[in-house]
Amino acid sequence: MGGHCAHVDKPYYLHAKHMYNLDRMKYQRLKMPIFVFTCFSIGVVVPLYVVIFQQRKTAST
Repeated sequence: MGGHCAHVDKPYYLHAKHMYNLDRMKYQRLKMPIFVFTCFSIGVVVPLYVVIFQQRKTAST
């Protein structure tokens, strides 16, 4: 599937080494902080939720 239409967009064809070309991203100044904040939030909220859930589970028995 991937790469069959490479002749259509030759200069913009995404190959492995150009896959994450962030300087050509539209609205980069808006998207990147939102992405970083989202990843950081998930990395903080999920472990906190797991710890609280686990402590409630052990306290109720």
